[in-house]
Amino acid sequence: MTDEMQTRDSVPPAVTGIADPAPLGLAAFALTTFLLSAKNAGWTHGTDAWLGYAFAYGGLAQLLAGMWEFRNRNVFGSTAFGSYGGFWIGLGLYALLVAPKAKAGQVDNDLGWILLAFAIFNAYMLLWSTQVNEAVFAVFLTLQATEVVLFIGNFMHSASTVRIGGYIGVLTALCAWYTSAAGVINGMIGRAIVWVGGPMGGAIGTSRARELLPR
Repeated sequence: MTDEMQTRDSVPPAVTGIADPAPLGLAAFALTTFLLSAKNAGWTHGTDAWLGYAFAYGGLAQLLAGMWEFRNRNVFGSTAFGSYGGFWIGLGLYALLVAPKAKAGQVDNDLGWILLAFAIFNAYMLLWSTQVNEAVFAVFLTLQATEVVLFIGNFMHSASTVRIGGYIGVLTALCAWYTSAAGVINGMIGRAIVWVGGPMGGAIGTSRARELLPR
């Protein structure tokens, strides 16, 4: 009997969950968006600082956050982070493998179509973000504006319009950083000490539905 108790006591307890990956995904999205948006806004005078981070942070780290959201049974978080992680990896591959061989007009056209496609995806994610919280909604709202302005600017070959898209992209990054920071401290404390808001107009889904960030 004693041997059985010792054996049972030596077995570590089962892991019942993981830390919330949303703050990581939001931070990865924010930093990479900020770097590219600063370039679009004409603020930088270097090369393509955003490119490496499109693979390592905005791409890989955000994709991992999306996969961990699957573990948490968070459909919204897994879809958002998985898709935008893929977006950054795909954009990085395009910049490395395709753009150098293309003409300037072709690159603008390609980027216009890429951004239009993601604006369509982001449109319904923007609608569903109303059922997460107001901070997440702000991220998707500013991101929608960024993508729309940028695809118009690229289709029109308008540097000034792309520059405006860069300004809005910086705002998007700031919203994402704020929401990430709120998720970190709220998760650490176990309650909402930094405001993120709640679902807008009533939540959709069952009582077991999980929000993107802890409240």
